[in-house]
Amino acid sequence: MEPGVRCGDPSGLCDSLRQSPLLAVLRPGSPAQAQRQIDAVAAAGFHHVELAWSQEPWWLELLQTLPNHWPDLRFGVAGVRWAEQLVVAHGQGLRFAMSPISCPEMWEQADALGLTLVPGVWSPSEVHRAGARGAVKLFPAASLGPSYWRQLRGPMAPLPFCIAAGGLRPADLSAWFASGVEAVALGSTLFDEQDLLHPGHAEQLEPYLHGITTNQETL
Repeated sequence: MEPGVRCGDPSGLCDSLRQSPLLAVLRPGSPAQAQRQIDAVAAAGFHHVELAWSQEPWWLELLQTLPNHWPDLRFGVAGVRWAEQLVVAHGQGLRFAMSPISCPEMWEQADALGLTLVPGVWSPSEVHRAGARGAVKLFPAASLGPSYWRQLRGPMAPLPFCIAAGGLRPADLSAWFASGVEAVALGSTLFDEQDLLHPGHAEQLEPYLHGITTNQETL
C-alpha cells in the first residue's frame, strides 16, 4: 500500500503501526509469565501487543488488568476463529483482533462492534478478497518467505496493508520490510527461558520500533 493511504480499521491500527511497525504476539501459560513477557517487550519499546486467545480461567481476568498496568500499550487478541470471541475481546476493551482465517460472520460481527479485525491470508485470492476490506496478516510468513510478498506486487498492485506473522525472528526483519510489508509480528522467538529478550535482540529491534527503516528503503 502506498504511503499515506489509510486502511479501513476503526481503531486506527494501521496508522499506529506506521509509527511503530512491530507487534509482539504472546502466548503466556500463566498470569505471572504474561506480566514478565509484557514487561520485557514494553521495556524494549514495543507499542503493540497481541495476547493469544486462551480458555484458561485467569485469561479474562488478565485482560481486565492490562489498561492500568500498561496504559501506553495497544493490546489486541490473536488466534480468533469465531464471532463470539470478538464480542468477548471487545467487552474487555481490546482494540483489535487477529485471525488465521477470514469469514463473513466474523467480518459482520467486527463491523457491528467497531473492532479492527485483521484476517490471515495465504493465497493471492485470499489477499485480493480480504485486502479489499483493510489490512491482512500474511500467515505463516516463515513458510512463504519474504520474496512471496514482493512477487505479488507486480500482478496485484496496489497490495493491502500487510502484517507478516508466523515463525519470524528479529534477524528476519530487514528482509521482510524490504519485501514491502508494513509491519511484522514476532512471538516466542523473542524470549529466553526466563521470559527476557534474548541477548542482542533489543539492538536488532530498535531501528524498526519507530517506523524509520521500513519499506521506504527498498521501494
